[in-house]
Amino acid sequence: MAESVQLTASNINSLKEHTLKKISDLLDKTDSCGWRKLAEIVGAGKRFKLSSEDLDKCSLKTLDPDGSPSRSLLHLMGSRGVTVRDLLDFLQAMGHTEAFQLLRASASLKILVQPVSQAVLAGQAVRLYCEATGHPNVEYQWFRKNAEVPNGNTPELVINPVSINDTGWYICRVNSGCFFEFSLWAQLEVYNFSAAGGRRFFTNETRLQIINQPQAQKLMVGDTLILECTAIGIPMPRYQWLRNGIPVTNGSERHYKVNKMNLDNQGQYRCHVFNDMAELWSLEAEIIIGPRHSAAVAVECDEDELKSSEEASNPGEVGQLDLEINQRHYATDKVALLIGNMSYHNHPKLKAPMVDVYELTNLLRQLDFKVVSLLDLTESEMRNAVYEFLLLLDKGVYGLLYYAGHGYENYGNSFMVPINAPNPYRSANCLCVQSILKLMQEKETGLNVFLLDMCRKRNVHDDTIPNMEALRVTANIVFGYATCQGAEAFEIQHFGLANGIFMKFLKERLLEDEKITVMLDRVAEDMGKCDLTKGKQALEIRSSLCEKRALTDPIHSSGCSAESLARNLQWAKAHELPESMWLEFECGVQIQLGFAAEFSNVMIIYTRIVKKPKEIMMCEAYVTDFPPDLDIDPKKTNKGTPEETGSYLLSKDLPEQCLYTRLSALQKLKERLVFTVCLRYQYHGLDEPVEEVKEVDVGKPLIAKLDIHRVIRRNSCLMTCPMPHSPSHSPVHSPSHSPVRSLACCPEFEHYHHHHNQRFQNNSHLGVYNPNSAMVGAMGCSISDSCTYTTYTHMTGEGQCCSSQVREINVPVENDINDLQSDFSNCLQFTDCKHTNNSSECAAEDLTRDQGWIPSRRNKM
Repeated sequence: MAESVQLTASNINSLKEHTLKKISDLLDKTDSCGWRKLAEIVGAGKRFKLSSEDLDKCSLKTLDPDGSPSRSLLHLMGSRGVTVRDLLDFLQAMGHTEAFQLLRASASLKILVQPVSQAVLAGQAVRLYCEATGHPNVEYQWFRKNAEVPNGNTPELVINPVSINDTGWYICRVNSGCFFEFSLWAQLEVYNFSAAGGRRFFTNETRLQIINQPQAQKLMVGDTLILECTAIGIPMPRYQWLRNGIPVTNGSERHYKVNKMNLDNQGQYRCHVFNDMAELWSLEAEIIIGPRHSAAVAVECDEDELKSSEEASNPGEVGQLDLEINQRHYATDKVALLIGNMSYHNHPKLKAPMVDVYELTNLLRQLDFKVVSLLDLTESEMRNAVYEFLLLLDKGVYGLLYYAGHGYENYGNSFMVPINAPNPYRSANCLCVQSILKLMQEKETGLNVFLLDMCRKRNVHDDTIPNMEALRVTANIVFGYATCQGAEAFEIQHFGLANGIFMKFLKERLLEDEKITVMLDRVAEDMGKCDLTKGKQALEIRSSLCEKRALTDPIHSSGCSAESLARNLQWAKAHELPESMWLEFECGVQIQLGFAAEFSNVMIIYTRIVKKPKEIMMCEAYVTDFPPDLDIDPKKTNKGTPEETGSYLLSKDLPEQCLYTRLSALQKLKERLVFTVCLRYQYHGLDEPVEEVKEVDVGKPLIAKLDIHRVIRRNSCLMTCPMPHSPSHSPVHSPSHSPVRSLACCPEFEHYHHHHNQRFQNNSHLGVYNPNSAMVGAMGCSISDSCTYTTYTHMTGEGQCCSSQVREINVPVENDINDLQSDFSNCLQFTDCKHTNNSSECAAEDLTRDQGWIPSRRNKM
């Protein structure tokens, strides 16, 4: 209704010329109900004065070959302030039904949603959307330049998959009866993989991303500089180049070119990429300009004199640049697994991991990482997720594992706690980080990065000393601990969404083009300057890195090997969203069903009605009947805002005026995702509403394709080498648990590492559980889930394994929280987990909330 009022309140001179001409033709052809009758009615109202002289001028237009008295009158009325609403009233009063209907149809035709320019990668699905309203109905036709797009007669133009040949300008013509409107032009830029530096880059996201970074160059005076920064996103990215922080002229394209460089042109170049939704900064590219020596005079000298002359004229500058370029390292690929555990069953719940994982995902993707981000995983799900992560690794790959949640550290080994861990828990219920590192090293990865945002307190309930085989002596390991050994990690809540302390500082530095240990050192310094963290939480870095490797290192693919193809396929499977669809119901209502990914295991479904017959008075659509595996709360489905469903991170990226439903824990989906779309509507004059339903099958979306819900099965062939203090012998575990065997004794495990190339080629369904595969071994665990006791014991020449030696230990008493509370007084509230022998009692210590900060310990119990 508001839109209709706005349309009819506009001046009649704002109408399209062809609309005014049609109305004028109708009035010119009618004598008794023509333009003179219209002038009489307008003048009778005394709101708009029309003199006899005005009417004479209109009448004289008949003497012109193409003159129209009616058109002259309408122009005059518009200059006196007559609106479309006024003209409709005048035409209705004079009884000119045809002109009235024509004007009403013209005024009701309005484009509500314009298509948006966008830049995308070849191979993904592109959607251009135009929505209009009109009476009695609206028809659409898409054009590319001046040619009709085949089958482009719906509001949404879908090009799937898009190719480089689809680059161009698109426009949509909207028809309602004899009237039409054109949308704004939308530019579509499509880049192939070569535009991304040869890297394999897959995405179906619409957010702003830089896919090609500017590169450092060494040039001579007079050379031509060409820098390139390529971005994708919706709306279309825009560019602004800067040199030493100052915008340069003619630097508003993705290519920046300078002819005939001189010494004044050298410096640090960077590109600011932005659109209406976000902004990004490219990496800095250092441009060094060397003098061009004259060759006009030839001087006879020996080789040593020539070398010393060059060094004297340009002392170390060129040699240093060559050294830096030659020492630049490359990754064959970059993959990351991010896990955030919050909703613990038997332990204090956390809040910040959701925001931490989401923001780190976005940052790593800007660095060309293939990222799988998961929330709230059980033990078996975490083990299977790590297995899928290991499938992505290969020689020279940069692997990054980030974990936020509860954890602990015993004897130098870090353990990540699943959400279903019992109270109390032991290493058998958790994942050992060092076991995962061992497996990553066996893949000959180029860099192994572990960012652990968890507590590192001793677990007094776990007195087992793992007998870990020594790691390889390789200079490729970096640990970034959110807190020091024996200390706790904190998350701070500002009465809403906020980061944990570690991520709060890490995200400000992660994109810096520095050696990763240098970058983490700066994060540690930043944390040390924060009053909230001084003396309570300090970043600890452990590294065996002796090369200048950085997360910003470019990717140089080793070619289309079977391993690289498998990595890309595996990663793409975990990010496949269902296609947006249009559902037609028998009553004539059309519904759009769309999908968006918040995490790799969290998806948003949104619905909206895009077409409704005029005879239907009320109409609403909602989704229901989801598989029981997902355990969806009906009270949080079909909400008017994403926030009402629990989705606080994607709200700005989702279309408005929809109903939203958030599906979490997609990793638990055992079968295809089948649900019901229910349409409820009511005709004019009828009291009872009518209901129609359609069943929708969208397959397995996102991480559900990898079947990480599967339970780690116990296999009798792996049940030897029991340990004295393994869970199978512990009084707190069921005696039915089978003995434990080290995976080093398992022939399937050895077969996996010697023949993994063949597995990539033979397994047509990557991620499907094979009970005879080394899936459990690749997780760093035994079949009886007691991996952290015997993981990778030493292999003797006879194939025997050595079990761990367990001794009684003295357990230090955990320090009281009161010392820490006094330092946070007047601004913080703590959740203190006080330990008993078999349980954790959580008592909230309310201090004051002057600043609204609420820290929570990611402690071990």
